[in-house]
Amino acid sequence: MRVALYQCPPLPLEPAANLQRLHQLAMEAKGADLLVVPEMFLTGYNIGKEAVATLAEVYNGEWAQQVGRIAKAAGLAILYGYPERTAEGQIYNAVQLIDSNGERLCNYRKTHLFGDLDRSMFSAGDGEFPIVELNGWKLGFLICYDLEFPENARRLALEGAELILVPTANMIPFDFIADVSVRSRAFENQCYVAYANYCGHEGDIHYCGQSSIAAPDGSRIAQAGLDEALIVGELDRQLMVDSRSANRYFNDRRPELYDALNKR
Repeated sequence: MRVALYQCPPLPLEPAANLQRLHQLAMEAKGADLLVVPEMFLTGYNIGKEAVATLAEVYNGEWAQQVGRIAKAAGLAILYGYPERTAEGQIYNAVQLIDSNGERLCNYRKTHLFGDLDRSMFSAGDGEFPIVELNGWKLGFLICYDLEFPENARRLALEGAELILVPTANMIPFDFIADVSVRSRAFENQCYVAYANYCGHEGDIHYCGQSSIAAPDGSRIAQAGLDEALIVGELDRQLMVDSRSANRYFNDRRPELYDALNKR
């Protein structure tokens, strides 16, 4: 499967413009099976509580319909970030996967909120970690800060995820996460990890770029720098099989020793 990641500066408060550039980008990415864009792509991330409350949409609203039409026209699946409003009025930092037929496959809500910025805008997801099949690959989902908790990626891997998709809005001075943690999560879980970040500035945030696709052996099969970029990586199932044969973490785990972690 060919996976494309788009690293870009955010366009805050402009959903229509972001949908337009998503359309252009999807056409450029033709030939890929899946396109992943950053966290809160449709509205920008650092936009404040009032703007999020004004812009947020339901998971099957007009944005989803427009992304569905874009995905179908381009012939690829799209994972995009947006603020989701529920029928009860709660607002979540969410990502949604729409397949190449324009059908919604999955909606995931960020479970670990980052600092006052996230907590001022969003409710935390309730802990659903769906696994979805796309083109014969099993996909799991995390959003930005979620990846920094190793339990999240391990849980997905144990449930069968072969590719973990991570739309993100990671900023300086947390470059270490993009540089090291992404590869670590892939290596320790013998799966692929695709990390789609912003670059440039948004308010007082300076994003650190370095979007990448990390392989199960800890290598990078695609890597962006600090500027806007569309990168593509080809997933190799045999590499994953070989890595799981050489790396015995799953076999050597001793879960009975870890129960105390849940009590701390």
